[in-house]
Amino acid sequence: MLCALSGGVDSSVVAALLYEAIGDQLIPVFVDNGVLRKGERESVENIFKVHLKVPLVVADASEIFLGKLAGVTDPETKRKIIGHTFIEVFEAEAKKHDGIKFLAQGTLYPDVIESVSVNGPSVTIKSHHNVGGLPDWMDFELIEPLRDLFKDEVRKLGIELGLPESLVNRHPFPGPGLAIRIMGEVNKPDLNLLREADVILLDELKASGYYTRTWQAFVVLLNVKSVGVMGDNRTYDNTVCVRVVEAVDGMTATFAHLPHELLERISRRIINEVDGINRVVYDISSKPPATIEWE
Repeated sequence: MLCALSGGVDSSVVAALLYEAIGDQLIPVFVDNGVLRKGERESVENIFKVHLKVPLVVADASEIFLGKLAGVTDPETKRKIIGHTFIEVFEAEAKKHDGIKFLAQGTLYPDVIESVSVNGPSVTIKSHHNVGGLPDWMDFELIEPLRDLFKDEVRKLGIELGLPESLVNRHPFPGPGLAIRIMGEVNKPDLNLLREADVILLDELKASGYYTRTWQAFVVLLNVKSVGVMGDNRTYDNTVCVRVVEAVDGMTATFAHLPHELLERISRRIINEVDGINRVVYDISSKPPATIEWE
């Protein structure tokens, strides 16, 4: 059995659960899709290979993903490209092993609710890359042990399985990664800029104690430029939006009422330390009517 591993809470719990059940019959596969946060790949490898002693296959498909995303600006198209490419990568990985019949992934109930109509005429809010089944041409049977659970329930299960608290309590990270936190086309320069800003935000939240008191936090690159002043020089650089929310299960959320001093420190560091950003704004929208992610 292959297990699609993102390094987040959901897929990590699935991998730990299945490894407990079937041992070496499980092949966890982590795909580097090129839209990960800074240090994400190294962190996942360390957790699974060193801490959990679970064998991990790393498939570097970053150039494939970025190539397919080139020139794409529509959010739904980005999500679908990433979802389809994930399937292609896993099919290629499966061919390297004999007798692979199952593919496991960490789909949660909120993913299903937002992606498909559930028990009535609800509309699709946005497609999740891990919802909707597999293409007809694939021979895998899909295994989704967490499909009826919410995030808080998954975290409790992770603790029961002995996963480290630092992993279990990680903020959610979307399957399409930073691709849906860049408004517009996804490219390497913008990804690198976003990664540096994101690290600063998370560092400041952890140092202040607000990381564990909030549900999710990230930076969005708006692809909007504005005039600024750095020293004696005029700048015309990027604007980023900081998004920090409080929630219980992700179905509803309110923006976090962070202290003004903390917001000021985050803004100052991002502008001073990340070349190419000269303005930071804070998202004070709640869910609903806004979703947590921008795309």
